Amino acid sequence: MATKIRLQRQGRKRAAIYHIVASDPRNKRDGKYIERLGIYNPNTHPATVELNFDSAVKWIGFGAEMTDTCRSILSKEGVLLKNHLNGGVKKGALTEEQADAKFEAWAKENLSKSDAIVKTIAETKSSDKKAAFTAETKIKEDRAAALATAASELAAEAAAAAAPVVEEVVAEEAPAEEVVAEEAPAAEEVVAEEAPAAEEVVAEEAPATEEAAPKAEEKTEE
Repeated sequence: MATKIRLQRQGRKRAAIYHIVASDPRNKRDGKYIERLGIYNPNTHPATVELNFDSAVKWIGFGAEMTDTCRSILSKEGVLLKNHLNGGVKKGALTEEQADAKFEAWAKENLSKSDAIVKTIAETKSSDKKAAFTAETKIKEDRAAALATAASELAAEAAAAAAPVVEEVVAEEAPAEEVVAEEAPAAEEVVAEEAPAAEEVVAEEAPATEEAAPKAEEKTEE
């Protein structure tokens, strides 16, 4: 039975990493293995692969089977291409130098694509951070404006509520002047009433004096 290249789960829950192993297909997935070929970490963006390239090419050359995930990983790393070029060299379709040149050309192209992907991801993250910062700033400004508006409305309401109270207090204090005004005529009436009484007393006393004068004259004549 052919050897199988597959993933063996490692790491923590919800943060798993995988070992790329060559093992007997009759063994359990996380059981014994023949050789560990590398590590696959899907938690990074893009995913990180650490691979023993020569060992992987060797096992593929031996006819090892691969799971779908391992096939995709090894294809992106160039293992399948290298195995294909080695087959061409064995058949005499191309020389070792030509195979190496083709593989180096593919590696450079693949590296430039990977760099472009990484750059795009970094730019996307940066733009997302800027957008998030702008949105957060706008939210803070809107909240500050709303608080300022609410504060001004509360101040206006407080002023409007306080104004009628002041007017009522002034209106209640105003009748005191009317009381003073009402008391003043009473005093004048008292004075006016007292004045005629004094005049009457003087008038009554004056005739008595006049009557006394004629009597004195009569006595003199006698």
